[in-house]
Amino acid sequence: MSVRVPTILRPYTKGVSEVSAEGSTLTEVLDSLDTSYPGIKGRVLDESGELRRFVNVYVDDDDVRFAEGLQTSIKDGGQVSIIPAVAGG
Repeated sequence: MSVRVPTILRPYTKGVSEVSAEGSTLTEVLDSLDTSYPGIKGRVLDESGELRRFVNVYVDDDDVRFAEGLQTSIKDGGQVSIIPAVAGG
């Protein structure tokens, strides 16, 4: 499956905006990403292993916070998008 990487995390992927990963759940995909791009998982998850507060993750078009979180299933050929939250006014 493909994973869209936001600009702020692209130093981990050598500037690439979309990378491949393996797994049937979001946890497995993040583990796969961290194997290929060490350190990236630590920027998506906090110290307790949960999604960081200001990071949104979508599987296809669904926000995982409203699905099954890190256990959200991902189909073959699915798309994961990591999107930093934007604040301001």
